[in-house]
Amino acid sequence: MIELFHTAKELQSVFIVKAWKFCFIGGVALQRWGEMRLTRDIDVTLFTGFGLEEPAIDELLSKYKPRVKNAKKFALDNRVLLIESKDGIGIDVALGGISFEEEMIRRATRFEFLPDLSLLTCSAEDLIILKAFADRRQDWTDIKGIIVRQRGKILWDYVREQLKPLCLAKESPGILTHLNEIC
Repeated sequence: MIELFHTAKELQSVFIVKAWKFCFIGGVALQRWGEMRLTRDIDVTLFTGFGLEEPAIDELLSKYKPRVKNAKKFALDNRVLLIESKDGIGIDVALGGISFEEEMIRRATRFEFLPDLSLLTCSAEDLIILKAFADRRQDWTDIKGIIVRQRGKILWDYVREQLKPLCLAKESPGILTHLNEIC
């Protein structure tokens, strides 16, 4: 896990030098807000907007090994760049473009995971939104862990306000129902 945090810090340094808007999500953010569990990769959202993805993709592919053939085309088609560190740690770079992602990054804060190693992570609320939207069994388990660990601190109105239009776009209103049942 320590190696993963160091890899995230190196990636964060690249983003900072380029003055890119970003925050860590997924398993790294879960270590901050939820129940601890093993994570083997790094998930990060890089806000590129729409139409400005290519320079960021090219820059990252010049520094990191692609994990799929035609990684650039895959990233442009799917809005996620799949790369890996020199140590073989997988990195999923979500190419953010919608207002929720921009707001999530604006709300992100630093957290010191190790001495002298702080990472910019999404808020607990935004992590719940991302995990609910993904709507996988493990994500709901993670949400329950966040709720337990952050008891009384979650801004539920914000969560519902941000999640509702995402669920409508995905045509999955049951996500909100499920969230309401567990919180």
